[in-house]
Amino acid sequence: MNNATIKDIAKELNISTATVSRVLNNSGYASDEVKKKVLETAKRLNYRPNAIARSLKKHQTNTIGIIVPDISNPFFMKVSRGIEDIVHKNGYHLIFASADENPKKEREMLQVLYEKRVDALVLATSGENEDYIKKIKSAGIPIILVDRKINNETLGLDYVVEDNIQGAYELTRYIIKHGHTRIGVVNGSLTVSTGWERFEGCKMALKENGIDLNSAYTFNGDFTKEGGFKAADYFLNLPEVPTSILSFNNTMTFGILLRLSQNGMSNYKNLIIASYGENEADQLIKIPKIISIKQSPYEMGLRTGEILLKRLLNNVEAPIFETITPALNSPV
Repeated sequence: MNNATIKDIAKELNISTATVSRVLNNSGYASDEVKKKVLETAKRLNYRPNAIARSLKKHQTNTIGIIVPDISNPFFMKVSRGIEDIVHKNGYHLIFASADENPKKEREMLQVLYEKRVDALVLATSGENEDYIKKIKSAGIPIILVDRKINNETLGLDYVVEDNIQGAYELTRYIIKHGHTRIGVVNGSLTVSTGWERFEGCKMALKENGIDLNSAYTFNGDFTKEGGFKAADYFLNLPEVPTSILSFNNTMTFGILLRLSQNGMSNYKNLIIASYGENEADQLIKIPKIISIKQSPYEMGLRTGEILLKRLLNNVEAPIFETITPALNSPV
C-alpha cells in the first residue's frame, strides 16, 4: 500500500490541508475531535511524513556525515560509535562513507554528503581536498577533523587527534632500549598527518640513540593490510632480517601477523612486533612478542560528538582543538 499524503487525509475527512498539517506537525489550533479524526485516518491510510520536504522547510536534516579512510578498520568504527553515543540522544543520525585512502573518492563523498544537506561533517581525511573542504565550510556546514589534521591555518577547523609524534617516539624508544637497532619500519601514507607524524617520532627516537635511519629497512605500507603483508615479505627476504618490525597502524600490523602466521609463527621467537595501535589478535599471540600503542578511539569519538553538539546546538564559533596522548601497552 502506498503512503498517503496530507492531501489524501484532507480529502478523506473533507477538511483543509492546512488543518491536517497543523495536527500532524502539532502546531497551531485544532479541536480535540479533529485531532482524533486526523490521527486515526493518518494511521489507517499509512501516512508517513516526507523527511526530505520537512528538512527543506526546517533547513536541517538531523544527519551527520562521517567519511573515514577505511570503513573496515575497527579503529574508525569505534570512533564512530563514540560519536553516535553522543549525538543520537540529541536526535541526530549518522551517514557513513569510506574514502579507501583515495583523495579522489574522498572528494566525491564530500560532494555527495554536501548535496544530501547533512548538518555537519566528520572527516578523517586522506588529504588533497583542502579547497573543497573550505568551500563546504564557507557554506555554513561545520566540519570536524578526526584522527588526521590538514593545514589548518586558513581553514580554522575543529579537530580531535592523537599526539602521534610522542606515541611513535615512545614505541620506537622502547624497542631500542631492549637492544634492537636493526628495525624494519612500516610507514603509512606520508601525505597524511598520522603518517608523517609517526615517522617523525620514530626518527626522533633513532637520532636520540645514535641510530642512523636505513632506507633499506623502511617500507611504505599505505595503512593497509595488504601493505603490511608485503612489508613482511620484503623484510623477511633481506640479507639481514630485522630483529624488530615497527608498524604504524593496526591494519598494517594485522597484515604482517597474517604473513608470519602463514610462514609459521614458531619461526619468529626472537622477533618483536611494535605496533602503533592494537589488534584483537594480539591477546592470542605469544610468538612473536607484540608491544603496542594503546589508542582511545571511543574516547576520540565521544569528544568529537561533544564538539558537534556545541556547533549544532550552541553555535560555538572559536575553533576547538583536542589532542589525546596515547599510552604504551605493557608487553605480554
